[in-house]
Amino acid sequence: MNLIISRLVALIALAFLLSSCSISENFSRNLSRAVHNSDDINTIADGLPAYLILIDSMLEDDPEDISMLNASASLTNAYAGIFVNDLDRQKRMVQKAFNRASKAMCLYEEKTCDIANKSFDELQLIVKAMDEADISMLYVLGSAWASWIQVNKEDWNAIAKIASVKLIMNKIVELNEFHENASAHLYLGVLNSLIPSVMGGKPELGKQHFEKAIALSNNKNLMAKVLYAKHYSRLIYDRELHDKLLDEVLSATTRHKGMTLINTLAQQQARELKASADDYF
Repeated sequence: MNLIISRLVALIALAFLLSSCSISENFSRNLSRAVHNSDDINTIADGLPAYLILIDSMLEDDPEDISMLNASASLTNAYAGIFVNDLDRQKRMVQKAFNRASKAMCLYEEKTCDIANKSFDELQLIVKAMDEADISMLYVLGSAWASWIQVNKEDWNAIAKIASVKLIMNKIVELNEFHENASAHLYLGVLNSLIPSVMGGKPELGKQHFEKAIALSNNKNLMAKVLYAKHYSRLIYDRELHDKLLDEVLSATTRHKGMTLINTLAQQQARELKASADDYF
């Protein structure tokens, strides 16, 4: 009970400290760094929901705080994708992340409002006009939208939006392909490998993006190899490439600045994929 009370007091104190705009902006940035540099998956899994609720409470006070909307979108999206196994709950959380990211982008650039219902041609004109100053906004929106497509991939209306997300991620690559550890290449790798080539997918293009992400991270982003194995190798039934990629992940060090948590998760997922390989192939 004392531990619960002490945590509650700490959260109340933190909420008070974050009441100013300047501190709230630093909070979202520093929280993200702390999460990315942790190797304790269970602590992050247990702790993130409290911060998600805290950010929600801050948005109750200022629902048009772009920084907090993006922090909510990013953390909710990450938590849903990494720690939530129930598909219905995952869909609800990813929808929330996309709604928050869309609202933030709308407040940032009025032309993007109601972005989910814009035609590809309309979106193309909007994205074309953006520059490197807009890259963080584009990335939060694009990553949330990509996750929404992934959890709704049985719905062809969702699949139809792949082109829109690819447009955003390709713009990020054009502006700065190193952004967020070359994650735009990873999203493009997954998006192009969601469905087989006979159904309109482009797995060979996906392969190029996975390999680019690996090269740009100097082999430090282990999740790139896991996603490469999971989405490309399994899609085309290449067992040799699948096992080679996963063995490389399992023998690598996880500790790299800004990538420790994702690398720790990559090794966990690599073990699971290896264990299920005989049943899959």
